[in-house]
Amino acid sequence: MVTDTFVPHAGAVRGRSGWATKAQRTGTQVLVTLARSVAIFVPVFFVGTLVTFWLRNLSGLSPARFQLGEDATPQAIHQIESQWGLDRPFLVQYWSWLTAVLHGDLGTSWSKGADISTLIGLGLGVSLSVALLALLIGVLVGFALGTVAALRRTTWIDRAITGFVTVVSTMPAFVVGIVLVEIFAVKLGWLPSGGYSPAANGVGIWLAHIILPALALSFDIVADVARQLRTGLVSAYQENYVIGAVVRGLSPRRIFFRHVLRNGIGPALATLGLRFPILIGQSVVAEQIFGLQGFGRFANDSAQAGDVPAVQGVLVVSVVLVVAFNLIVNVVLGQVIPASQRGM
Repeated sequence: MVTDTFVPHAGAVRGRSGWATKAQRTGTQVLVTLARSVAIFVPVFFVGTLVTFWLRNLSGLSPARFQLGEDATPQAIHQIESQWGLDRPFLVQYWSWLTAVLHGDLGTSWSKGADISTLIGLGLGVSLSVALLALLIGVLVGFALGTVAALRRTTWIDRAITGFVTVVSTMPAFVVGIVLVEIFAVKLGWLPSGGYSPAANGVGIWLAHIILPALALSFDIVADVARQLRTGLVSAYQENYVIGAVVRGLSPRRIFFRHVLRNGIGPALATLGLRFPILIGQSVVAEQIFGLQGFGRFANDSAQAGDVPAVQGVLVVSVVLVVAFNLIVNVVLGQVIPASQRGM
């Protein structure tokens, strides 16, 4: 009796082994990136919150000012502060707050008497909608301009794009916002001049309310991405491996996507990680101009009111957002940039 035995093809074995090895490398890169981000996040978080607590002690701010006014007696102030636990030692207060934060409790607002997590959540959706759309516009337009400038380097097209992004980068977001409102809302009447409508009410209405503030915030991103991408691509075109690909007769399209873009995109992607914290800060200006009750406006109002717990909650959420976004950027960089450039 003859039994047929299936012997897998060596190429198939090597193929599966190659895929497994690549998956393992990818998993290792993600874990290393995550570990580095956590190593940065922990000290930044502790230092930032400690400084906030320390400044509150120096300022003498108290919830009694919101509840009792300026004419409150020392006894009444002490009673209110005791209810909030402010009569305890500094490190005890900090540890109590930190423990609550790690359980998802950001505390209660002094000025509004409401849960800070709820207050931040109401405005965070507005701000993230505007910020993510601004990033999308900045990435798409910036990548298009940077790519065209690199492919047409030293020509009038390259000079025109370079001049355009230079002018765009010098325009403040509040000036751009005012001009956009004047043109598209007042003159043409195409878009609302302010306010916000959730996506649940209709995607078209939602986009109509966030497109102008997103455009106002996207100009800097367009300029930075275009400049960094052009520089990276032009530098990649001068490398020996690209010259070798040209000599071997590879098509310009294949050279660009297989060699130039992958090796030149790094600086542009890294720029996004640097722009995101600035974008969060600039959201205050955009929200004031367009009448949006977002995260940035809540942070500004809380700081002006001296609402320390709300400011601390804003700080925590801001650090988490920045670290999370940079983690995403670093993971993408790890997958896109060749291992030789990562030093692996």
